[in-house]
Amino acid sequence: MRRAVALAARGLGATSPNPVVGCVVLDAAGRPAGEGWHRRAGGAHAEIHALAEAGDAARGGTALVTLEPCDHTGRTGPCTRALIAAGITRVVYAVADPDPRAAGGAATLAAAGIEVAGGLLADEAAAVNAAGLTSVRRGRPPVRWKYAAPPAGRVAAADGTSRWITSAAARADVHRLRAESDAVLVGSGTARTDDPHLAVRGIPDARPPLRVVADTEATAVAPGARVLDGAAPTLVAVAADVPAERTAHLTGRAEVVRLPRAAHGSGLDIAALLAALHAREVRSVLLEGGPTLAGAFAAAGAVDEVTGYLAPALLGDGPQALAGAGITTIADALRLRVTDVTRIGPDLRITAVPATPLEER
Repeated sequence: MRRAVALAARGLGATSPNPVVGCVVLDAAGRPAGEGWHRRAGGAHAEIHALAEAGDAARGGTALVTLEPCDHTGRTGPCTRALIAAGITRVVYAVADPDPRAAGGAATLAAAGIEVAGGLLADEAAAVNAAGLTSVRRGRPPVRWKYAAPPAGRVAAADGTSRWITSAAARADVHRLRAESDAVLVGSGTARTDDPHLAVRGIPDARPPLRVVADTEATAVAPGARVLDGAAPTLVAVAADVPAERTAHLTGRAEVVRLPRAAHGSGLDIAALLAALHAREVRSVLLEGGPTLAGAFAAAGAVDEVTGYLAPALLGDGPQALAGAGITTIADALRLRVTDVTRIGPDLRITAVPATPLEER
């Protein structure tokens, strides 16, 4: 199953709006006979690839799958039918499929006389498939907030300069995160100050993520902005009451979506923004915005994972990584649980998730 989880991870950034899935088929003697993963939306599922590689050796064998085999016909047929036809006698899956359109596979397999068990390495499989699972369970894409800062937490110097706080190795790692995401999101401050490109570089065959700018007043994305260059699709989110002439220069270069303003403070309604992205089949968001946008997402309870790159440098002044999150006392602090600490060149990458599940906050 751990091998199946590793296989599933190969599909990150390529299968949306479908989940990532890995599968290993063992022959009747318990020896590996075939393996596969879901490689792209609309293509064969992990089980089909694994069964094809196993061939006749699958008969009487076991299939280990990171997600409960689907039991519906979409762009491909149900995997349950393929497993039954191949003569598989036992299926072990890690996570039950929460999507009502695809669920029910375990019951169908059991009804066909196949031994079925679930829950093996469920946490590991769920972590790899967080985008697909969160999107179904919460009706919005999960958000990974990425920031880079020295240990003191300043994301820029007092004069506004911020390139480059971290090393080339850390910046290359950020492109990996972009390649695994369906959308990369920044706010008007970042768009105006940095004129970011937000495309993926250095990752062969990476599918370009949707570039999203939350530009409430429609004043930050100028006619010559790099996000309008056609290297990847771009969406600019503006307030619903912004005059049409402010977005005229975006016609043909970006999709413009008009959203309600936040009920409190400035900016856009975060829930409405995520709903708009979800409707466009975005199943994972990499938030690269500055302190204000990050604070708005934190205040809305919409930060599902944090990846911080800590550089060995000190800045005495400048903006903090997080601003306006509505945290005014230590009792309201958003506590995190560290899930990974990795050295990236001279920098340190720390990954964490909220210590308290969203439904309990």
